[in-house]
Amino acid sequence: MAVYDDEQPLVLRSISHSAEELAQFDDVMEQQDYRRQLILDELRQMDIPLQFDAVIGRGGLVKPIAGGVYEINQLMIDDTHSGIALHNHACNLGCLIAHEIAEQINTQHPSPNTHHPRCRSFIADPGVVDELNDYARISGSPLMNRICIWHALNQRAIARRYAAEVGRSYEDLNLIICHMGGGISVAAHDHGRAVDANNALDGEGPFSPERAGSLPASDLIRLCFSGKYTEKQLLKRIAGKAGLNAHLGTNNVKEILERIEEGDHEAELILNAMIYHVAKNIAAEAAVLCGKIDAILLTGGLAHSDYIVGRLRQRIGFLAPVRCFPGEDEMEALALNALAVLRGEREAKVYD
Repeated sequence: MAVYDDEQPLVLRSISHSAEELAQFDDVMEQQDYRRQLILDELRQMDIPLQFDAVIGRGGLVKPIAGGVYEINQLMIDDTHSGIALHNHACNLGCLIAHEIAEQINTQHPSPNTHHPRCRSFIADPGVVDELNDYARISGSPLMNRICIWHALNQRAIARRYAAEVGRSYEDLNLIICHMGGGISVAAHDHGRAVDANNALDGEGPFSPERAGSLPASDLIRLCFSGKYTEKQLLKRIAGKAGLNAHLGTNNVKEILERIEEGDHEAELILNAMIYHVAKNIAAEAAVLCGKIDAILLTGGLAHSDYIVGRLRQRIGFLAPVRCFPGEDEMEALALNALAVLRGEREAKVYD
């Protein structure tokens, strides 16, 4: 959570939840009141009054939408509760908590005036942002289309930051952006639209610290009917107990790098294989942009690693200049998106 005064961060907090604390809930959606109260308690302890122009939350896995800032409405809330995305992910609580806090503020100040304007609630660039071109949606089977679930918020924020640094507009650039975290998403940004991106949540692209990425289809089908695993167990083998975690027993890249320094050849092989597949997926997006690439941007937590970034540069540096933006500042990205709407620089979209 964060509190911003215009572009200035006043508060940045990371509230951790232990496995024991979350064990009392059968479902992520049941955590809504618990998580909202933790935020309100933090504000109270810091003597920050509930007087805000906007509350913006991370968007959930609702139906596919175009990128941008969305004012939270009842349909978005209903779709989040209905499980339309079929994913039990904590990001689904973002819009619900943001809307509830905004409504609490408006209840305390029911008459909009110059001193207490109505507080608005938003989401911005959720993981289901879908701006794919027609080719990207088609798979080799008419039974299923390709979908993208990716790090849209951070990727678009990094794209705008890079554009500002080089004195250009995001809408004027062709970029390949790779976000490397627990999951890895790679997207081709064609003049302000992500026309190709992978499903980094559960089933496409390079493997990552916690995701299996693309798998041999026939082998996966055989495994599903082998009787060795339940559906729930196999889903964990795709997202969670997968990728580096499945091969090496940990998703901690720092620990894996220490093992490599100590001479662990298996750790070196597996990590280098992940880097290899990330590079291959980045290079594939070059074909989407017909080789017209202004820059390749690397971001996410793994971009802090010189080992990973250096080896990626060796494989993809011939395509375009490579810039690194380590970490992810989703709080700043959310704040700047809300601020752009409040200032009239960008219009909030309607979820329909």
